[in-house]
Amino acid sequence: MSLKEQIDADIKKAMLEKNKDDLRALRAIKSMILLAQTEKGAGEGIGADAEMKILQKAAKQRTDSIALYTQQNRSDLAETEQSELDVIKRYLPEQLSEEELASKVSEIIAKVSANSMKDMGKVMGMASKELAGKADGKMISQVVKQLLS
Repeated sequence: MSLKEQIDADIKKAMLEKNKDDLRALRAIKSMILLAQTEKGAGEGIGADAEMKILQKAAKQRTDSIALYTQQNRSDLAETEQSELDVIKRYLPEQLSEEELASKVSEIIAKVSANSMKDMGKVMGMASKELAGKADGKMISQVVKQLLS
């Protein structure tokens, strides 16, 4: 079952349960998927990788909004964004802990035989591919910098 089909089924379920919070988040995800499918050059549909990128983008948007609303003392809006983020996280793969991320990045550094900050680009390229969806890019970058310095 594709992500779009899963979202459609969950939208129906949320409608039957009259769960407005889940429904709002699911409709936002569906909208992003439909936009990606109708973009120029999308062809028949979008693949699993593109679906993951859409979910990650949606999660990042919600996280940034939560930080902004919290900074501006708008807890009502932050709570709304947090409930949407919780729904989005159901469809994302489980994120790696810092320890797991550090060990994976160490393995990548060994593969690439990197030994200084000059090699950060090589390490980040491979790490971004291997850890896509499992860790945030900013977090990967921090761990790479920490291990190379």
